[in-house]
Amino acid sequence: MMIPRCMSTQHPDNVQMPFFAEDPEMHGEDEVHEAYYAFSHLGCDEQMWDYEGKEVDNFVVKKLLSTYDTYFHEVRLGQDVFLTPRIPNPEIEKSEAKILLETLGSIPRSFDAARLFDSASPPPIFEVILPMTTSAAAINNVYNYYANVFIARQNVRLPGTDLTIREWLGEFRPERINVIPLFESTTDMLSAPDVMKTYLSDKDFEHQRVFLARSDPAMNFGMVSTVLANKVTLRRLEDMAHQLGVALYPIIGLGTAPFRGGLSPYTVAQVAAEYPSVATFTIQSAFKFDYPPAKVTAAIQQLKDTPLRPAPEIDTERALMIMEKYTRAYQAQVVELAPVINNVAAYVPRRRKRKLHIGLFGYSRNVNGIHLPRAIGFTAALYSIGLPPELLGLNALDKSDIAFVRENYINFDSDLQAALRFANPRNNRYFPRELKDAIDAIDLPVDCVQEHCDISAKVLDALKNNQYSALDGLILRAAYLRRFLG
Repeated sequence: MMIPRCMSTQHPDNVQMPFFAEDPEMHGEDEVHEAYYAFSHLGCDEQMWDYEGKEVDNFVVKKLLSTYDTYFHEVRLGQDVFLTPRIPNPEIEKSEAKILLETLGSIPRSFDAARLFDSASPPPIFEVILPMTTSAAAINNVYNYYANVFIARQNVRLPGTDLTIREWLGEFRPERINVIPLFESTTDMLSAPDVMKTYLSDKDFEHQRVFLARSDPAMNFGMVSTVLANKVTLRRLEDMAHQLGVALYPIIGLGTAPFRGGLSPYTVAQVAAEYPSVATFTIQSAFKFDYPPAKVTAAIQQLKDTPLRPAPEIDTERALMIMEKYTRAYQAQVVELAPVINNVAAYVPRRRKRKLHIGLFGYSRNVNGIHLPRAIGFTAALYSIGLPPELLGLNALDKSDIAFVRENYINFDSDLQAALRFANPRNNRYFPRELKDAIDAIDLPVDCVQEHCDISAKVLDALKNNQYSALDGLILRAAYLRRFLG
């Protein structure tokens, strides 16, 4: 089986809207067009189809095949390019739990549509992503429900008849699906190898994909802790896979802002070097729509051409010690900044029709009485006031800690320098005083974008003077300079 290298996602971190979007908030038909565009023009080999926290088109396979039939007669869905739903987690998102049933029910229907289009078509959908995974039981529940309840019921006879459901409605295929767990907090990531070992212990899979978040845990625990958790987990997953004799293919969820992963068309080589064992990288909306299409296509091809290498070794005990004190400082500063973050985030433009959902700190959750926006709004708000979130928590690191971070997080300096271009030193008097000391301790040259500094000063002035009507335009102007919203 081909493992996709570049997964297009629907994360709304873009400033510019694509040419096919009908309005500033993409939805419905726009996202069907987006999937085709990602495959045919940009070269992505996978599209995440997100059922989590938003309205979604259940007939995407039928629409893709009927609208772009010439393309899909040559490029097979489910063999050459892939559509992978991200489902709600029924253990956490109780109000959306039954959407899981609708999502799983669409898989055999999509198979029927594909077979009508091409009698030799493989299953167009055969994997789903389970967000906020915390246990092997959660993965097994989805895997077993599909195979042992949903598919098995086709052999049940309708009461009062001799007909089975299969005879009545037709065969249900595929007979089983793969469930890709998505681990979204540093704690859950660090337990991922044990969870996967339990999940795989009674299965004869030749391979398994596993998804590590990078954006939401950065908001919850800070950038440094998240990268170190990614590194520790990737190394331990690789060791576990060797023990079990299963090929493991990690996915990592990266946005364009350094805080959310730092993957743009201009940073492909350095990000691939940061995560050499990662098989699949997410290509989020800013990557796709805020850069010249030719550069985007070339960058995606560069990622596809980059070979996988082993995950680097890392001193886990030392990493955990640094994560603990760094996260404590980071979270204290976030709590202090929460009022201004929330004020600014309310004016960050929306790029997808999404519903609030529950679960993580980053999903509009109440933590110690503090409400915060989602990760993209959070990041956009801090950049808009000239305080890139990459800088938070650094005051907790001493020289030896910074040396360890630099040794293991190889793009640490370049990510901080990229963020510092949009920092506004003139605004420092409004922020926790530890931040200036931390920036000085890192001792990196700063080449600020003056226009962005000027805008961030105006954002704070507008807040102080209750001139909220000016915020939308200012936030958008600053985002154009950065080439990402948040």
